[in-house]
Amino acid sequence: MNGGATLCDDEQRLIELRRDIHAHPELGRDEFRTTQLVGDHLTDAGLQPRVLPAGTGLLCDVGPEPPEVALRADLDALPITDTKDVDYRSTVDGVAHACGHDVHTTVVLGAGLVLSGLASRGQLSHGVRLVFQPAEEVIPGGALDVIGAGGIEGIRRMYAVHCDPSADVGTVGLRSGPVTAASDLLEVRLSGPGGHTARPHLSADLIAALGALITDTPGLLARRADPRSGTTMVWGQVNAGTVANVIPRAGTLRGTLRTLSRETWNALPPLVDDVVRAVVAPYGVGVEISHVRGVPPVDNDPECIASLAAAAAAIPGGLVADTAQSLGGEDFGWYLDRVFGALARLGVRTPGSTTLYDLHQSSFDVDERCIGVGVALLTGVALTGGG
Repeated sequence: MNGGATLCDDEQRLIELRRDIHAHPELGRDEFRTTQLVGDHLTDAGLQPRVLPAGTGLLCDVGPEPPEVALRADLDALPITDTKDVDYRSTVDGVAHACGHDVHTTVVLGAGLVLSGLASRGQLSHGVRLVFQPAEEVIPGGALDVIGAGGIEGIRRMYAVHCDPSADVGTVGLRSGPVTAASDLLEVRLSGPGGHTARPHLSADLIAALGALITDTPGLLARRADPRSGTTMVWGQVNAGTVANVIPRAGTLRGTLRTLSRETWNALPPLVDDVVRAVVAPYGVGVEISHVRGVPPVDNDPECIASLAAAAAAIPGGLVADTAQSLGGEDFGWYLDRVFGALARLGVRTPGSTTLYDLHQSSFDVDERCIGVGVALLTGVALTGGG
């Protein structure tokens, strides 16, 4: 959807590329076609992309060595069926770019091609690294693959954009400090002898224990964690039992833990373990806890936000806006644990549209004029040296 805008040739080529990626989505660490496609475009521009050791994702340096600034995109799609009625609809059953990673990839590639042209004319004073990361949507995420391959060594500043379907095209949403949350996965497995529901006193009532965990644990955790940290626990899956009159021998509860505070995130594993065991202790059941660390918060550096604001202000018709904190997870946080940087929200909604999209929704789509805005934003911030 281009909203009827008149597009220059370069923008139109990028839109065609985005549609190609959108039509051929790949899940985390299976992004072989996307990696090849991006690599071919970079090679055709005279650059030398390097595929990450696992075979998906790539790094590419532009301009003088060593690079000082990095621009990051994520390549992977989601296990969601694409329900849009468009000619670039996903051709892969049950897989779709429902979070805008096709846009992120196109924007970073477009910025890289602009910067490459400047470098060839001697107009790029410092090097820029393009990071095309696999597996943002899985745990552990592909940011750790990039870091493990030395992908951010020597980088001083790092930037990324994320599609925002609640903001109009031309809007760049910025926020200093935590903008997304840490996110972990929690699984609790309970066990007991099982028994007849007529004689619960002769068994261990595993269903009652699961119910206590579901209702009591989030509230207790909220009293044990700093309320200013935005810490929340939400259960998403419970499995136990097969018939009405039998107390089962096993049950499983799964959910997520989120917090905006890095300090609280560090303290959560022993705290959650203590709360869970305290809740189930009266029921006499066995308990096993699996706490999978996901991602830290994305904590935007104020100076990097100022650089993004300056770059956004230079875009004709661009609008800088405050953006809200989100309890969603984003593995760009792993980079910002090591490098100063910031993530901006890129408006992708057609102005005046009454159609409301959301991330991770089967009908998700964008106004493709956002691609030109994203390219201008990341090119501009890269040219400043990031700070």
